[in-house]
Amino acid sequence: MKGRVLIIAGSDSGGGAGIQADLKAVTCLNGFAMTAITALTAQNTNGVTGIHDVPADFIQEQMRVVLDDLGADCLKTGMLSQPATIHAICDVLEERNETIPMVVDPVMIAKGGASLMAQEALEALKERLIPKSTVLTPNVPEAEVLTGMKIATPEDMARAAEMLFKLGPKAVLMKGGHLDETGDIVRDYLFEQGAAMHEFAGPRIHTRHTHGTGCTMASAIACGIAQGMSVEAAVGRAKDYVVEAIRTAPGFGAGHGPLNHAHTVKV
Repeated sequence: MKGRVLIIAGSDSGGGAGIQADLKAVTCLNGFAMTAITALTAQNTNGVTGIHDVPADFIQEQMRVVLDDLGADCLKTGMLSQPATIHAICDVLEERNETIPMVVDPVMIAKGGASLMAQEALEALKERLIPKSTVLTPNVPEAEVLTGMKIATPEDMARAAEMLFKLGPKAVLMKGGHLDETGDIVRDYLFEQGAAMHEFAGPRIHTRHTHGTGCTMASAIACGIAQGMSVEAAVGRAKDYVVEAIRTAPGFGAGHGPLNHAHTVKV
């Protein structure tokens, strides 16, 4: 059931989010993960202390050599901090006339509050990358930035999704973890062009060990799509995977701790 996923994202030195979380999630769901690293970060569970961007031409070289030799069944993008990075990715996809499905996680803010995207990159994200996406996976703060509207209710999430569809994605997964953070249920909503809305509800686990949930969710979805699953089925499996990863988190670090990506692995 292997599926080849090319992950285009930043590295997390703490191992909980970014490329490290992406590699773990895809591998533990029996996919094959490849990478084009966009940035190096110095970070731990307490926050990000430094970001070093990878030159745009080297990001392109990573993408080209992987696609030329190994190929990919799905792409996943994460931290893209500079407009040059986004343009570089889109240029490669356009020059190759690629039609590979792509999950776009619009990473903007780290769990500890650090900004992970330059303001100038936002317009490039909206104008060039999101229109190429098969699934867009914003959380509430990210959707608010992308739409300019305040999101406080499930009805607001539906309206935001309609606004996001105007940017061109085929599907939008509105993640509800930031709504009603004292409540016991988390509801995510999948909106697909020309299809009914799907609700994915699950128990809220009240814990500080949630670092990397967005990266993990998007990569798990990309893995499912790469393995031939429908978007709805891929999202459903990814949701179950992330909930269990949070529930069994190892408890590392003094801040926002990492997940247990390996809970699918039988030792």
